[in-house]
This record gives sequence, C-alpha cells and structure tokens, in this order.
Amino acid sequence: MNSYTLGGTTIDSVDLKCLVVSRGVKVDNAVYKAFEDTTRLSMNPLCCNCMVFSDGTIAQLTDLNFHLRLLSGMLSWDKLKLLKYASDLNTPFTLRLLDGSEVERVGKGARERVSQEVGEGVGEGQNGKAMDGSSAVGLFHEKELLDTVSFSAASGFYRQKTSGGLPFTGNAVIQGTDWVAFQCLWPCEFALAGKPCEYCFSGADFEARARKGKPQPEPVSAADVVEVVAFAVSDPGVRHLQITGGSTFDGVSEFTYVREYLEALAASPEAQLSGEKLLYITPPTELGILDEYLSLGASRIACSLEVWDEQVAHAVTPGKMDFTGREQHLQALEYVAGKYGPARAFSNFIIGIESFETLAEGARYLAERGIMPSASVWMPMGRPVQGSMKPPEVDYYRRMKELFAELYTRYDLEPANSTGLNVCVERDIWNYARG
Repeated sequence: MNSYTLGGTTIDSVDLKCLVVSRGVKVDNAVYKAFEDTTRLSMNPLCCNCMVFSDGTIAQLTDLNFHLRLLSGMLSWDKLKLLKYASDLNTPFTLRLLDGSEVERVGKGARERVSQEVGEGVGEGQNGKAMDGSSAVGLFHEKELLDTVSFSAASGFYRQKTSGGLPFTGNAVIQGTDWVAFQCLWPCEFALAGKPCEYCFSGADFEARARKGKPQPEPVSAADVVEVVAFAVSDPGVRHLQITGGSTFDGVSEFTYVREYLEALAASPEAQLSGEKLLYITPPTELGILDEYLSLGASRIACSLEVWDEQVAHAVTPGKMDFTGREQHLQALEYVAGKYGPARAFSNFIIGIESFETLAEGARYLAERGIMPSASVWMPMGRPVQGSMKPPEVDYYRRMKELFAELYTRYDLEPANSTGLNVCVERDIWNYARG
C-alpha cells in the first residue's frame, strides 16, 4: 500500500481515497482529451468516473467543475446558493498530464508502472496510456505531486439503451473494474413524503418532483435489469452486482420488485455473475422475506442505518427514523447475521456526518453481533448536511480505518472480494488490515 506526504503528514492510500472522495478533484481538460476515447473517463458526472492509484486503490473521481453544473441544473440551485457553500466546495486536488521530469518525482513503484504503461501498453482491466502513448496523469495536492493514476478500461456501457428504451446512463453504473450497480430502481417513498435522507441526491430529486407535481419515473422493470447486467458482464472483469431501490413504507411493493429482479437474473444465461449480489433494502416487518431473498441468490443484505447518533439521524435520515425506525433495522440485521453467519448482513454508515465517537459506538454494536459495518465516504458536494458541505480532516478517516480494520479482523467480517468500490472503503480497509 502506498504512503504519501501531504502537508507534512504521512498518509496511506485509504486515507488519500477518503480525502479525494470527500473533496472532489479538478481535472484539466487535457486529461479528458488524452484519455476519454481510450478509457472509461467521461465529462458526464453520471458515468461514475474513477481513478486508480499506482498501488491499485480505486477512488471516485468527482470533477467539481462538471458536478456543480449538474447539481445546479437538477436541484435548481441558483448562484447565490452555490456561493454560500463555495468555501466548502474548494478542493486542493487536481489531475493533469505529467511531463517526464515530473514522473521522476514520484515513487519508484509509480515510475515503474508509468514506464510499463507508456512503453508496453496497459494492464488487465485498466488503461493508463494516453492517446499519443507518451503521457501519464498526476494527482496533485496543491502543487505537490502525490501519485500517478490510471483509469478503468473503455466500455460502451453508457452509450446503451435497453430494448424497452431505458438508457443505462442515470440508471446504472460500472464501479471500479468489477461492479455493476443500480443506484435507485424505484422512487423513494420517504422522499415523496418529504423526508428524504439529507445527503441523498436521488432523494432530493424525487422530493423536488413531488413538490412540483411532476411525474415520478417508473420502477425499472426486471427485463431492463437483466439487459443491463447482461451487457455489464460481457465487459471483461465485471462480476459483482449491487441492487438499490428507494425506501418503502410497507415493504410489499419492494418485495415484489426485488423478487422479480432476482428470479429474472437467475433465469438469464447471459446475466450470470461470478461474484456477489448485494441487496440494499428497507427492513421488512416479515422476516421470512429475508430468507426468500437469500434463497433466490442474494449474497448479503444491507438494511442501512447510515447514522448511529439518534439525534443526528432524526435530522439527516428522517424517513428511516420516522417510518421504519431503528429497531426494525436492527431486528432484520440481527436475524440475517444470527441465521446465516458473520458479514451476511451489513449496514452502511455515511462516514463523515457524525462524530467519530458515535460512529465507533454503532460500528462496535453491529460487529459484536456479526453484522458488518460498511463505510461509505460522505460526498458533501452532493447536498449540504446540517447546513454544511465541509468534510472532516484526515485524522477522522484514519481513526475510522483503524477501528474498522480491528472489527473486521476480530469478528471475521470480510467484505466482498473485489478490486474495490468507488466511494465505499470497506474492501480497502480489509486489505489494509492484512498488511
């Protein structure tokens, strides 16, 4: 695992990933010109760009220049609102092309990788070579070169539509090198009732549509899900699936959707995955539903609390607290962990929203019961939370990393075996714990 010196402090790749994800990056246009035709790098923020550090760590690449334009357009943010948060939204990180002398300033391992990419082509699943075969991309903090980065292999994924006319873009993403993920397969009923999670970009869109009386998107059909997954697994390396829908009041409609997705995927020879299927669901009152999901092929089930501090949770996740409640989440999680074993149930935490002390309390509570606390880094550039778009400093992330590494090891809580997700850091922490 790489180490870096940032502002006089030594950090590792997990720390750097957390900082980059939470602060975004400004990407020089020359990087897009050099790589957008040969890698999966796009100016469209909906295409879930990522970058790969020289040790293989994968991190979300949010270009603030383009992301803020999307945010302003979709959520009707005017310039005054953006100006209010301007100081929070500045980032010290930039990406730009390097010249030969700059490549010499990075570590030996990074130099060897750049030499291989420029001189001999690309590695499996990645492409760090510019169109002219002579450029490498550097990640800078202020004016200090930290590392060289590469990008995932080119794919036609985001140019596709299903036979029913559903565009892949905006409905599903390829994360890292080996995940296909659906971010919101049906509208969130909590958001329609005016109580979306405060950090959630999709929830804000559903809420705004409901408030203006605009029609909501139809739930994605099982046939469309199968087509998207089938195309994704035809790309080299994609082997895991994440299914996420909107929260529901009674769980009946959600059960209908998820069961249809799992049955349709199982019946399709073209959509077979060699990895895991993760379900992010609303905790059902009827626990037998969880058994059915697992019997239909789900690998793990998340009923995510997101925030442990109950006072903060009421403000940040009002629908989860008011409509389902903490006890319903814990009941479902403990049922799965108790019946199926460690790490088959997990709960996402949005890392950076609450104090480290309450985050640690929640993570320990779950881990002691065989429930994996997963770690999704808060991306403040999505929406302000409790009036702030300012992420925590590196010490917060370092303490979280050390705690989660200890819990994963002590309670045998291994995350999905992948190259890593763009925003979530649980697999990165597992790798860190293994040294």
